[in-house]
Amino acid sequence: MIKTHAKTLAATALAALMLAAQPALAGAKEAKPAAKPAPAKTVQADKAQKTQDSATIREKAGARARKTGAGKADIEREKILAEAVAAVRETENAIKALDKKDKKAALDALARATGKLEIILAAEPNLALAPVNVQSQVLDIYADIKAVRTAVDKAVTLLKKGRVQDARALVSGLASEIVIEVVNVPLATYPDAIKAVVPLIQKGKFKEAREALVTALNTLIITRHIIPLPILRTEEMLARAEKLAEKAKRTPAEDKELAGILKAARTELQFAEALGYGKEGDFKPFYAQLDKIAAKTKGGKHGKGFFDELKKALAHFRAKIF
Repeated sequence: MIKTHAKTLAATALAALMLAAQPALAGAKEAKPAAKPAPAKTVQADKAQKTQDSATIREKAGARARKTGAGKADIEREKILAEAVAAVRETENAIKALDKKDKKAALDALARATGKLEIILAAEPNLALAPVNVQSQVLDIYADIKAVRTAVDKAVTLLKKGRVQDARALVSGLASEIVIEVVNVPLATYPDAIKAVVPLIQKGKFKEAREALVTALNTLIITRHIIPLPILRTEEMLARAEKLAEKAKRTPAEDKELAGILKAARTELQFAEALGYGKEGDFKPFYAQLDKIAAKTKGGKHGKGFFDELKKALAHFRAKIF
């Protein structure tokens, strides 16, 4: 966050301002005081307040965005299949039994694993991936748009010089997103891989059987769902801005809040663009819509439907890319 510091006017400057405000000559017709520039302290204070207001808007939207992301992770967790989880667990039990050279325990564990997988396939014959685990993490860079663009430009320069790893170090942290990882059992191959191990165990080839089961576990597929935080924050901001835009007889404070939110939403979209969440030209329609909304709500004007087109476009954009 950029910190602002107010500067104190020198005593001589204050004296000059005071003299300028006095009549030119004693007894002469009183002149109008010269227009005073806004004191530096006031200007700096206003800038600091605007910076603070913008940060507050972003923090509130960010908190709601993270909550939305957590909700999406919960939706993915609801898709986890208990039978698939049990099948993986029984595969691990079979490996433990093989380590002890316990043939019966290993075969029993694989029989249970196969049974669980057959239940899944019987219920959903066309299912390709059976979810067994879901993890989520938040990656959010703390930098401004200028810093991001500078890093990208430097990385491009390094790549042109063949300095791939140096460029990689620059861009590796350029992310503002929620990552949801889902671990899946590939139903097209996993059941057959399990069944193929049974003859090995029956022949007492425990080492080969163990290696085959470890290989089968290594075929679990991880799918990643990337949710860009700047887009989520923008959507959260627009939800609040829409309520204010629909309100008749807004107070001056609410007008100021609405203008601030629209400005913050534009900044978030610019941040998303700088981080590469989208292609060149994807964001121009969003900026145009924000301009239209600002014009429609200027001077206390209100109404409904101002945000419909922008919200629809953002939702489509997020679904298309992620």
